[in-house]
Amino acid sequence: MKKTLLLGLTLISLTLNAQSKYESGMKKALEQYGNAKTIDDYMATSALFERIADAEKDKWLPYYYAALTNQMTVWMDEKSDKDKISEKSILFIEKAELLESNNSEIFCVRQMIAIAQMSVDPMSRWQTYGAQANKALESAKKADPNNPRIYFLEGQSIYNTPVAFGGGKKNAKPLFQKSVELYGTFVAASDFHPNWGKEDAANMLKECE
Repeated sequence: MKKTLLLGLTLISLTLNAQSKYESGMKKALEQYGNAKTIDDYMATSALFERIADAEKDKWLPYYYAALTNQMTVWMDEKSDKDKISEKSILFIEKAELLESNNSEIFCVRQMIAIAQMSVDPMSRWQTYGAQANKALESAKKADPNNPRIYFLEGQSIYNTPVAFGGGKKNAKPLFQKSVELYGTFVAASDFHPNWGKEDAANMLKECE
């Protein structure tokens, strides 16, 4: 009985210790993410999330954030190698998908990656990567139609599309409005789950006024 009890307490202690390491690592990485401003900042943050993910193996969130923060560097330098950056993000997001299937947040990052790849040469790549981006958001809506990031990303895409092709401020505005409304009631599943985009959606809505 004593041996069983001691074994149980040992297992609980090891579990709590593992959780605390994961939690402390995620808190540090998310704080670093929140303070990131430069390409180097985001690359360092992505690398930190990758180390957490590789240490944990069974957690999808570190891989998700590794992809997200890596992908954010695409738009910070006009001369960046968008394909190379996106390929690295895909590796991260595929690992996240193996651990967490049919997840709205993961589909959103898939859309961000496809948009970046399309932007390399929109005229020749629209048919392939534009379709991938649209499919990702449709999958995100099916997984969780109340995710405000879906409509923020969709609004961005429409905003940056020429008016002649159904884009522009007027057509993007309803999407940003819906995003802002959903952010008003959105509650993240935990302190570590995605909770970004609220201010960006509000700012984009103002741009469309």
